[in-house]
Amino acid sequence: MSQKQMKEAFVSNHNGTSVLEVTQGLCLPAFCILCRGLLIILSQYLCSSHTWRTRLFIDFVFLIVPLVATLTILSSFVLLEHLAVIILGAGLFYQIYCRRTYYARIPVQKILEKFLKISLESEYVPAISCFRVINSAFTAVAILAVDFPLFPRRFAKTELYGTGAMDFGVGGFIFGTAMVCPEVRRKYAEEGSRFYYLTKSLYSVWPLVFLGIGRLVIIKSIGYQEHLTEYGVHWNFFFTLMVVKLITSLLLIIFPLNKSWIVAISIIVLYQLALDFTPLKRLILYGTDGSGTRIGLLNANREGIISTLGYVAIHMAGVQTGSYMFKKRSHVKDWIKVTYCILLTAISLFISLYIVQVNVEVVSRRMANLAFCIWIVASSLILLSSLLVGDIILSFAKFLTKGAIVPCSWKPVQPSATSKKHSESLVSEAERKEASLCLITAMNRNQLVFFLLSNITTGLINLMVDTLHSSTLWALIVLNLYMFTNCLIIFVLHLQDKTIKFW
Repeated sequence: MSQKQMKEAFVSNHNGTSVLEVTQGLCLPAFCILCRGLLIILSQYLCSSHTWRTRLFIDFVFLIVPLVATLTILSSFVLLEHLAVIILGAGLFYQIYCRRTYYARIPVQKILEKFLKISLESEYVPAISCFRVINSAFTAVAILAVDFPLFPRRFAKTELYGTGAMDFGVGGFIFGTAMVCPEVRRKYAEEGSRFYYLTKSLYSVWPLVFLGIGRLVIIKSIGYQEHLTEYGVHWNFFFTLMVVKLITSLLLIIFPLNKSWIVAISIIVLYQLALDFTPLKRLILYGTDGSGTRIGLLNANREGIISTLGYVAIHMAGVQTGSYMFKKRSHVKDWIKVTYCILLTAISLFISLYIVQVNVEVVSRRMANLAFCIWIVASSLILLSSLLVGDIILSFAKFLTKGAIVPCSWKPVQPSATSKKHSESLVSEAERKEASLCLITAMNRNQLVFFLLSNITTGLINLMVDTLHSSTLWALIVLNLYMFTNCLIIFVLHLQDKTIKFW
């Protein structure tokens, strides 16, 4: 076998892992982000400010290093990782509580009562930004780590059925993008602007067309390894994003935003019925002649083209979630209710997933079937609810500490504060300064650039390094250097106030 064939075989024919293991791995970064915030608050007692190098180091250690470890050497010890992070978080919170500057002699119950009455101010929902960054970081680590022997094969993309950790990446990316799409942010909400909105949506997909064609040309010209049954011969993720964007833009012109969940359910149920009662499933698996032919555009790219319907449903579910999250609410108790509702919905979807897998069909990323869509949405909501819990705990820690500032988090506001306008302006200026020292904000700001950079550097490393025969130590060194380089470039772009966007 050639090196290309060996690498293709190495990432093919896998059956995934359990839904529970993937869920455990997804929730760990949420707790790591909480610990990162608590550490920043505690460190503000010891030193007044951080340099950008210190903040980058803290963010990298708490966000990236645990992801690399979870997907490699600590893949069998996720529960121990959870325990270690919880103990660390509890210790940090206890130290903050002991050093609290507000309500030092008031009982805990009274402090909680006062906390529930305060408001939370932010220009955005921190949990959504963190969700998008976690998914981007996870994808960046996985696309390179999968080529090394230390990456567990059960985490790789599944061939036909199953739930691999990497299977969540594409669906999670689409769900996260949908939560902040222009429709959710009411970017073109004025009356009489539907035609304008449609033209803007059509124009916005040209970079995806360019990137999709560019990737196709480069991959074919250098003979880079491909997982053929993932999308097909010519199709790739950028083309899927393009088609999903076009279809959902048309759907959201026709249907009200708050009915997106109905559209999502209708599409995926009809799609599953088509898989079960028409030759559609046979077409995806075996082509038009039943022998797996790749002759013709449809046969060559049948997985990528047909599975787009499932991703459209995931996008519409993300739109519904985003519109719910961005509703105006400020009090802590309101966000506790939101967290409860999202967690309850996620649990209900996991129960539905079990029923569907037993009675209809198990999860298939290749077809993006009903079970796959339920799994993606349920896992996304679990991650989102974990991040919201972390945000609320972090807000409480900031509530106990005068002047504590943590980038990419809510700002607790005392309703009876004196000189409110003046103090808010001072805090806002400080927060703007601190916001520039945040890897999460930097990655969220240039998410597509980070994704492209990760793909390019992954390709270069694969061309220069014999990943199949690399030792564990060498693989860890390469993975961490690769992620640090990508993060450093994105962080520097953010420090220079650069947003790379051409549409």
